[in-house]
Amino acid sequence: MKGQARRDKILEILRHSDRAVSGSALADKLNVSRQVIVQDMALLRASNHQIISTNMGYVLVEDSEISRVFKVIHNDDEVRDELNIIVDYGGTVRDVFIFHRAYGTVRADMDIRSRADVIRFCEDIEHSSSRLLLNVTNGYHYHTVIADSEDTLDLIQSKLQEAGFLATLKDYEPVNFWQDADSE
Repeated sequence: MKGQARRDKILEILRHSDRAVSGSALADKLNVSRQVIVQDMALLRASNHQIISTNMGYVLVEDSEISRVFKVIHNDDEVRDELNIIVDYGGTVRDVFIFHRAYGTVRADMDIRSRADVIRFCEDIEHSSSRLLLNVTNGYHYHTVIADSEDTLDLIQSKLQEAGFLATLKDYEPVNFWQDADSE
């Protein structure tokens, strides 16, 4: 299991545990050393995950946020419009990912919460030789969007649909993208 997939699995284990999980238990479950778990915890904390170390193990502290994955399609010129819709209606863009038939799921964290974040992201792309991940799959990509309620996510979905950005899932695409990423 690769590093990011292992860290995603650690978050999943901590989210679904009703008590602290020891580093040794995580190491055994993921077939790595305790030192690898310590390094993973440092990386997760650096990625703004609130993980507390107790004498009984690790505990993940999360706000009561709700998330939904949206499959979208657009070209490079429409990225600003798409991201602005999400943040304007109360969402945070946690990540972007693609599902490639040969490469599987390829994901990048974004943490875009405001129009200022959208501007910064777009400027970073414009002033570099990097291309948007959506170019690998002809404009199709996914965003995990976080919001404070299902109503907010419904509104965002409606606005993305109105703008023509929503796309439908294909038969070959995985239903649970997070689970698919963990198995890589």
